[in-house]
Amino acid sequence: MTDAPHLPILIFSDLDGTLLDHHSYDWGPARPALDRLRRMGDGVVLATSKTAAEVVNLRRDMGLTDWPAIVENGAGTLPAHVDHLPEAPDYAALRAALDALPDGLRTPFTGFGDMDIPALARTTGLPLVAAADARARGFSEPGLWTGDHATRNAFVAALAEMGIHARMGGRFLTLSFGRTKADAMAEVTRALAPGVTVALGDAPNDVEMLEAADIGIVIPNPDAAPLPPLKGEKSGKIRRATAPGPVGWNLSVSQVIDEVEKSQKGAAHG
Repeated sequence: MTDAPHLPILIFSDLDGTLLDHHSYDWGPARPALDRLRRMGDGVVLATSKTAAEVVNLRRDMGLTDWPAIVENGAGTLPAHVDHLPEAPDYAALRAALDALPDGLRTPFTGFGDMDIPALARTTGLPLVAAADARARGFSEPGLWTGDHATRNAFVAALAEMGIHARMGGRFLTLSFGRTKADAMAEVTRALAPGVTVALGDAPNDVEMLEAADIGIVIPNPDAAPLPPLKGEKSGKIRRATAPGPVGWNLSVSQVIDEVEKSQKGAAHG
């Protein structure tokens, strides 16, 4: 983290489809805004569904190791300058709860922990090394549901009695103890006390984070249905970027930096 006495802007950013291109996973177009934030002493907290093992190299390559990263959709936080997390009790508890279910509820769910690395690579389309990182979970368990809707409802209800939350994403049903990106964002914000918080995301699992930030920016995803109107959008608290992925990220963040700098100059001359 930074030793600066004041942090003007703290960015919380989703990765896939937001800071990373949806198809190429390139973040190069966002480099100008990232470099500008670094020069100003501002921070960027990655907030993603990826695991800590998946995020470590990306965070390092982007020059963001001074900042924590929110992983597994908010279920965990990777501290600054830390390359791995110790074995987490959350994941062991999730797996134990799954295995305690009756066979009729357990069998239709195939979690990442039920697959070996080659099977997970086939299921996700990831290379073997990336699949191994995706399987290195600490806080949540994604999986495929192959049963009917009624059985899934019973599965979700049985887990809820054990304090486990189930959330359906684009493909996987993910189990966790209910923390969201917004919950983790609130903890980081309390610790760092920035002047302005900015959140960027493109998917339903980003909505709480977008609505909780001082400025929320929806990045369009050409391959998915657009997010519905969000709280704060009419007032301008939430905006919509004009381009997808890192191109839209760069334009939007640059605009926010311009606004903050103008506001700071106005205050200095006021």
